Amino acid sequence: MKIMRLGEKGKEQPAVMVPSGRYYSLLPLTPDVDGEFLASGGVDKVRHALEAGSLPELEGVAALRVGPPIARPGSVVGIGMNYAAHAAESGSAPPEIPVVFLKPGNTVAGPFDAAPIPPNSSRYDWEVELGIVIGREASYLESPSQAEDCIAGYVTANDLSEREYQLPGAAGQWTKGKSLPGSTPLGPWLVPAGEIDGGNLPLRSWVNGEPRQDSCTSELILDAATLVHHCSQYMRLEPGDVILTGTPEGVALSGRFPYLQPGDVVEVEVVGLGRQRLGLFRAGESG
Repeated sequence: MKIMRLGEKGKEQPAVMVPSGRYYSLLPLTPDVDGEFLASGGVDKVRHALEAGSLPELEGVAALRVGPPIARPGSVVGIGMNYAAHAAESGSAPPEIPVVFLKPGNTVAGPFDAAPIPPNSSRYDWEVELGIVIGREASYLESPSQAEDCIAGYVTANDLSEREYQLPGAAGQWTKGKSLPGSTPLGPWLVPAGEIDGGNLPLRSWVNGEPRQDSCTSELILDAATLVHHCSQYMRLEPGDVILTGTPEGVALSGRFPYLQPGDVVEVEVVGLGRQRLGLFRAGESG
């Protein structure tokens, strides 16, 4: 099943799409897909309600905006350089410990929303990523196997990044380059962890229809459970939080492709988790 949020920004309603292609409202179960819903066993509640046939079917879904599948996370945790080939194209050796940074929750956007390029940006870049959605509190976990129980599911993500803001000087400024409005499109849907193998999913990106990235989550240096375990040693992960697991090679930072410009269309996909399509515009101009 694919859990979604449909409707105008700030007015999304929770829904689920089943393999037959039909959509059902989750309003009988929850007002939204958020941390409270996940922590209370929401995924199992949806499954049981579908089996009982107790959810009302949604009509006219094609006319509705697709929002991010999780309501505004408390934390969006980014992982850098988690594919060896991407580290190499960035001029770095694969890290011995995870590179961790935070993105504000207000960067989250829908998978088909117009995407703003900052007014003074000249090096705006794309990054297709597997996103982990946390389903229960994770703090000082004892092992990656324990961390597996804290993963509610997975989403497609794009970690849009302004490299000129991110990488000046020896220390870099990752927060500046990763915190821009609309820079974390998620979705179109959340797939529960028990229904998909997050460790073996092809992921790809395109700009204006031209291929850019083509890899698989099996190439991650550190897998999902390891990342959740590691992050829990330094922060308390709460239900509804999202971890972005890193991007494979094929970004503009490599020097092989031009950076994004207004009018470009970026598509990213994690197979089984859905495909995004974003039209780029310059912030401050009509989009």
